[in-house]
Amino acid sequence: MLSDVSINFLLYLQTNLTVVTEFLLLGFQSSQLLRNLLFLLFLVVFVATICGNLLIIILVSTSKNLHTPMYFFISQLSISDILLSTNIVPNLLHILLNNGGTISFIGCMTQFYFFAGTDAFECLFLGVMSYDRYVAICNPLRYSSIMTNRFCVTSIIISWLMGNVISLIFTITSSKLKFCGSNIIDHLFCDLVPLLELACSDAFFVHLEIFLLAAPSVMVPTSIIVVSYIYIIISVLRIPSSTGRQKAFSTCSSHLIVVSIFYCTIFNVYIFPKREQTWVREKTSDVNKVPSLLYTVFTPLVNPIIYSLRNKDIKKAIQQAFHKTYHLINIY
Repeated sequence: MLSDVSINFLLYLQTNLTVVTEFLLLGFQSSQLLRNLLFLLFLVVFVATICGNLLIIILVSTSKNLHTPMYFFISQLSISDILLSTNIVPNLLHILLNNGGTISFIGCMTQFYFFAGTDAFECLFLGVMSYDRYVAICNPLRYSSIMTNRFCVTSIIISWLMGNVISLIFTITSSKLKFCGSNIIDHLFCDLVPLLELACSDAFFVHLEIFLLAAPSVMVPTSIIVVSYIYIIISVLRIPSSTGRQKAFSTCSSHLIVVSIFYCTIFNVYIFPKREQTWVREKTSDVNKVPSLLYTVFTPLVNPIIYSLRNKDIKKAIQQAFHKTYHLINIY
């Protein structure tokens, strides 16, 4: 016969190890006034992000001057930014209005899938873009023969496929974890770290995937970017005139700024956690959520601004588009 202690323990398991069917995202736990202000800020940023990135996509598609590999890559980056922003921000706005919000288990995994997929794609694709800048500056005479339409399309397809495959594997493995305790996620969206905090089953395979898939998908493009810019800097320094050096480096300065913003926030959140906390058990607070905001809400807005303000061809295409629109309005 079971002892009283054993019976009580079994009753505890039966009542507490219930399967989680939905999660509660806390968002920012602050005053109503601050949450309203954040709601307005994020709403403006979201609208500006969609409009800015759509403008880049339309300009690259319609302007013949922008039918080059670099601008084709920029338009793909804009598509990724739109997907990331629409996946995160609308639900974040709902959370801010209601001081938290519930999301179903399937909805949480779906959000995580699209978030991880766009992030993995951008990691890989920024490496491709750095290689494009390397060829443009270090091998300008061979640029058209290397950066062919076939190469560009193939690199984009491979980046999207790899990003989605990596995301799908992580999503399937994470969905197999048992969530049988608290369902409260003290974060802004369904991310891997807070999900692992809530899991009450062994997450060995998730950690194995982090080592085998996530780490290489970040470190390999980072290595390509670093090596590419080392060669770029060497080539630029060899240019005799200061005007030539400035002109050469200006062609990749926008990409370098975007890379720096993206990787600094990614490394801050995932690669270099606080010393006093382990990677999985890092407890997110409102301060810790700020880096996540940078690369999910503000970076998709900053990218088109950087490329448009620092690029003469895009500014010229914008002016031409406005002139055409103005003439059409006057005609009708």
